Amino acid sequence: MGSVAAAAMRVASFKQYNLYHKRRGASYMALLMLLAPALWPEIFSPLGHASPSIFSMISKNVILQEWNAPGPVHSSLLKGAIHRHIVDHQKSDLWSPLPPLSGKPCFNYPNSPRIPKKSSGYIQVFLDGGLNQQRMGICDAVAVTKILNATLVIPYLEENSVWKDSSPFEDIFDVDHFIESLKDDIPIVRELPKEFSWSTRNYYAVAIRATRVKTAPLHASMYWYLENVLPILQSHGIAAISPFSHRLAFDNMPEDIQRLRCKVNFHALTFVPHINALGDALVRRLRRPPHSTSGSGGYLREMVGEFFEKESGRFVAVHLRFDKDMAAHSACDFGGGKAERLALAKYRQRIWQGRVTNSQFTDEELRSQGRCPLTPEEVGLLLAALGFDTNTRLYLASHKVYGGEGRISALRKLFPLMEDKKSLVSKEELAKLSGKASLLAALDYHVSMQSDVFISASPGNMHNALLGHRTYENLKTIRPSMTLLGPLFLNKSLSWVDFETAVRLGHKTRQGQIRLRKPKQSVYTYPLPDCMCEA
Repeated sequence: MGSVAAAAMRVASFKQYNLYHKRRGASYMALLMLLAPALWPEIFSPLGHASPSIFSMISKNVILQEWNAPGPVHSSLLKGAIHRHIVDHQKSDLWSPLPPLSGKPCFNYPNSPRIPKKSSGYIQVFLDGGLNQQRMGICDAVAVTKILNATLVIPYLEENSVWKDSSPFEDIFDVDHFIESLKDDIPIVRELPKEFSWSTRNYYAVAIRATRVKTAPLHASMYWYLENVLPILQSHGIAAISPFSHRLAFDNMPEDIQRLRCKVNFHALTFVPHINALGDALVRRLRRPPHSTSGSGGYLREMVGEFFEKESGRFVAVHLRFDKDMAAHSACDFGGGKAERLALAKYRQRIWQGRVTNSQFTDEELRSQGRCPLTPEEVGLLLAALGFDTNTRLYLASHKVYGGEGRISALRKLFPLMEDKKSLVSKEELAKLSGKASLLAALDYHVSMQSDVFISASPGNMHNALLGHRTYENLKTIRPSMTLLGPLFLNKSLSWVDFETAVRLGHKTRQGQIRLRKPKQSVYTYPLPDCMCEA
């Protein structure tokens, strides 16, 4: 009996041992599953570019339905827009040019301070952000250099954190034209002389340096630079300003400094010749009749002949500022379902640790306040309500649209004659721009400047830069009224006729009419009256 009892005890003990380790193993597995998204975010994130996550494979059909191909959110309005009827006079009003400006652009102004005989030193700036933010920083750098009677080193463009593009200044902008255009305003050098060759990006990245200026406040006055940067130039012969984005005020500036900023932005900064040439080719292809397209990959063939050179077909450039970064930061609901909401919430947490001001508001509150950028579908409904018909050619000036083709499908249904960079260029042309997000953005900028009408889905650097440049050139630009459109899109019972009427009334004065710059507003977005002289 003793041996039987002992055996029974051993069996019981073995069972307890197995149970303990099973529970312990289950605990480890549960802990691992909780930690896995943090340890391997590229695997579990629906936004990652790696192989599909375990969760997405389990619920692949749901993810595809809710995330990759979101359906129309405004089905009733979309149906009304598809069957819309537009009278001829409405069409002609849309395409009619703006009345002439009362003044004229001026930058060769008399009695302006010229280059001093002796420079106070070298100014270096390190510019982050996207192409258009860097563009404005370059203009400010020239102005600061002028204020300090210094010499500007060709600005250093930081690698873009979103698009991972490290293209230098000379790959994007025409350096020779830049230097020649400003030769009477400031001295510019391509690189530092040997005695200052130590002043590099890496030099400032590893320690505190006496020649680095990192305390420039946002929208600093010219006096701040005279008091804080000029002494560094006088002591060391060089000052490196980083960060340098929005670091110069727009108000209380001398007239010659404001006009110099205009000169840089609208005349001295031009893209490299091959981008301008490719942009001109895209414009020619857009202006040709639709039947000139080939069936090979959507590429519109170059056709030589006087007929096509003189063809004056019209097109609208649409900037769909609808990338992942923007969608997440807006904290709005874009109709992509639960999977999209979770993906955007996770992205906000990973990039900004959840610190997004708008996330404290509901979607209804954000839309009522006009804080939500327009989706491609909503841009299409806006254009349709304004009077653009299905024969209107659209050029999409955008990077990757968040949500892919599924999100663009409603816009394409309204405007089937829609093109973008990929459909307009050959594989050989596109290969030269592969991985160069800044050059692709430059191409979009060039084509948008040549368009008959430009519209942006939401305010941003591209919108601001083009709005200012097209105002300077007196070209038509539609400025969506976000505070009007937000409540309209919230009203699910609104008929197409009422929507169309409200949109047209609300945008009568938002189609290129001149707006003078107000205090604190950017001279690059509102160039009047600073950049204009009396006729």
